[in-house]
Amino acid sequence: MGRKWNNIKDKKASKDANTSRIYAKFGREIYVAAKSGEPDPEANRALKTVLERAKTYSVPKHIIEKAIDKAKGGGEENFDELRYEGFGVAGTMVIVEALTNNVNRTASDVRAAFGKNGGNMGVSGSVAYMFDATAVFGIEGKTADDVLEILMEADIDARDILEEEETVIIYAEPDQFHATQEALKAAGIEEFTVAELTMLPQTEVAISGDDAAKFEKMIDALEDLEDVQRVYHNADISE
Repeated sequence: MGRKWNNIKDKKASKDANTSRIYAKFGREIYVAAKSGEPDPEANRALKTVLERAKTYSVPKHIIEKAIDKAKGGGEENFDELRYEGFGVAGTMVIVEALTNNVNRTASDVRAAFGKNGGNMGVSGSVAYMFDATAVFGIEGKTADDVLEILMEADIDARDILEEEETVIIYAEPDQFHATQEALKAAGIEEFTVAELTMLPQTEVAISGDDAAKFEKMIDALEDLEDVQRVYHNADISE
């Protein structure tokens, strides 16, 4: 799973470089999660998950509080959660997750981002079966053996635990996200370089040169869309 971790890291670094965009997307996601249940993360697992993820992107406290306060105040804005699936160059596969208050606009924008960059949208289910929902954590200051012992004591069976570039990467079942994180926190681990639910490809497609440039342009176009929250893909991009 090593290359998959690099894809997550590269995507995170890219988003970190555009803070205004990522903060706006988190504001929307936090608002939706808070409005879907209690505005208290301890009583709302969806909200707790997005807040844990927001910490790894250093989302400012005032943005988080503003989104939660908006939900507490009974904000009237409603968003639909949508998933689009499609294909890029060289048989690459892409999943796009969106939160939108205008389904027609979002579908049109996503279709255009695919079409203008050598890709095309597929039907529901055409791509998702090649990805696995996965909880991913990244921590520093521990070894893989340390983490394995911590999780074994908590009776958590992780999918995989790897050490890469001074970071321990934990892949776990999505329904074990909170249990895994709580076990790590109980062992004194408070800082996570990654803490999120993601979609990992079962296999990857290696692309380079013009194909890589075209594919990256398509991914950028998708991520730039206001309604798009996250984009997953199975491309292994080399320079």
